[in-house]
Amino acid sequence: MNQNLPAPVVDLLKERKLESKEAHAFLRHLDMKPADGLADGATVVMIVYHTGKILHDSVRRVLDTPGVEQFIIIDNGSSEKDAQWLRDLNETYDHVLLVQGHGNIGFAKAANLGAHLAHQPWLIFLNPDAMLKPDCVTELVDAAKAGASPCVVGARVLNPDLTEQRGARRGEVTPVTTLISLLQLSRIFPALRGFEIHREEETLPEHPVTVPTISGACFCVSRYDFARLKGFDTRFFLHVEDVDLCWRARQMGGSVLFHPRAEVVHEGHTSRVEPIFVEWNKGVGLVYYFRKRAKGVWRKLYVLALSPLILGMSVLRAAVRPRLRDVED
Repeated sequence: MNQNLPAPVVDLLKERKLESKEAHAFLRHLDMKPADGLADGATVVMIVYHTGKILHDSVRRVLDTPGVEQFIIIDNGSSEKDAQWLRDLNETYDHVLLVQGHGNIGFAKAANLGAHLAHQPWLIFLNPDAMLKPDCVTELVDAAKAGASPCVVGARVLNPDLTEQRGARRGEVTPVTTLISLLQLSRIFPALRGFEIHREEETLPEHPVTVPTISGACFCVSRYDFARLKGFDTRFFLHVEDVDLCWRARQMGGSVLFHPRAEVVHEGHTSRVEPIFVEWNKGVGLVYYFRKRAKGVWRKLYVLALSPLILGMSVLRAAVRPRLRDVED
């Protein structure tokens, strides 16, 4: 672990204590003024967990991207080879800050830690299997400056063949829209297309547009706004924390924007982790999110009734996804 970290952060990492209250305490940026965000410097925060070979390409792309003044890598777990490569990187580049040795504390807790350690006015959260295009960071920051606070701006996420990936611009995530999406019912029953939350097949707008939900694979938010939002809800371990952040930004009167010109190529499914682990946590995250939003007894019962189906579909998705295995060079 980098020895320059503040003592309280080191202690909490050693104890693996990064629950909601502790993580929120990290977000000391509310003493900033909104005007402080007019500067252009960005901190890229990347959470790593047994990512695979594409990690190297993703990291190098960040290092070559204009506007990135600080690069924070939170290593929740890597092979010894990758862990050593990251340590060498940390020694080579002054603007790289690496945190290791704390184990897998989950994405939300690690991301909140990265935000606490950031010293630039803009945060770019980037998946370790995503590759920035040259103007992505500057485009995201420029759009975030103009959005209603708290503002979250998502990139246009592309597949390796440069087609738009599902999830980059989404509608309202509800139990019904989730089940329709998981079961792909809109393809079978055209009458249900109005409930389809994924919008990648719609005409690409010319400018950033308001959407209910963007992808957590690559998005921008100011440190000030992230502090106002109290960071990610750390009760999410993996997945859905981005959906929740967008919902809370909108609840606070802020804006969620999809940027058609800020592009990132997302490989996806590169982690050397059992699919059942990933999909189960996604299902658990969705259930928690719906329970969190539910108001009134009947709506809570409605969510409770659909929860087993959501979890079951998540596990079924895992059954058809092959596990990737590390291949040594």
